[in-house]
Amino acid sequence: MKQLSRFIRFGSVDVNEENRKEWIKKQLLSLTQGASILDAGAGQLRWKKTCSHLKYTSQDFCQYDGIGNRKGIQNQTFDTSRIDIVSDITAIPVESGSFNAVLCSEVLEHLPYPEMALKEFSRVLCGGGVLILTAPFCSLTHMAPYHFCTGFNKYWYEKHLAEYGFEIEIMESNGDYFSYIQQELKRLPSVAEKYFGKRNYPVYGCAMVLQKLCGKLSAKKNESNELLCFGYFIRAKKV
Repeated sequence: MKQLSRFIRFGSVDVNEENRKEWIKKQLLSLTQGASILDAGAGQLRWKKTCSHLKYTSQDFCQYDGIGNRKGIQNQTFDTSRIDIVSDITAIPVESGSFNAVLCSEVLEHLPYPEMALKEFSRVLCGGGVLILTAPFCSLTHMAPYHFCTGFNKYWYEKHLAEYGFEIEIMESNGDYFSYIQQELKRLPSVAEKYFGKRNYPVYGCAMVLQKLCGKLSAKKNESNELLCFGYFIRAKKV
């Protein structure tokens, strides 16, 4: 059976990914020169270059190989050979207060107990330290069998970050209901091909028409992000 690509594009940018990339880059570049940062769940070190002005340390459990159990969406290759700290994200072998900042991007859904990661981030951050955090509001099964959670909405962050000593400074939604549906319509033809064995051109045509409609609706000012969005961008301070 054909593998499903992680990102499906029909001649348009992946808005979800592009929004997230730009927001994280902005947050990282705002950190003070020479500050220490832990990239938790760093994977293939995609943010290391952006952290060139910081004292950068990466952490990952280094058990995902790109193939996983061959279910859902897999990366095909995944190189974690350059990770600095190989450990469980809820038990990082460093002293308390070791870092000025923690970055954790698109990792929480891969944790059986994501709240425990927040607790550990609070421990390893010094007072006033910054947590830069993103996770999907809803996600397809990917990197299985290491995919455990979905549904990280604003109320999850408000409850659990406060419990572990964080004050939210920024919380922004990425996209809205209509842009999320548009994303899945982009994926629809490839999903149909994967599970039914051939490209279904009527499905492709309908998906293209509905994509355009959802794009127009998303472009209008609306509050549909309260129902669904790609995820939230969080910047929080340890108090």
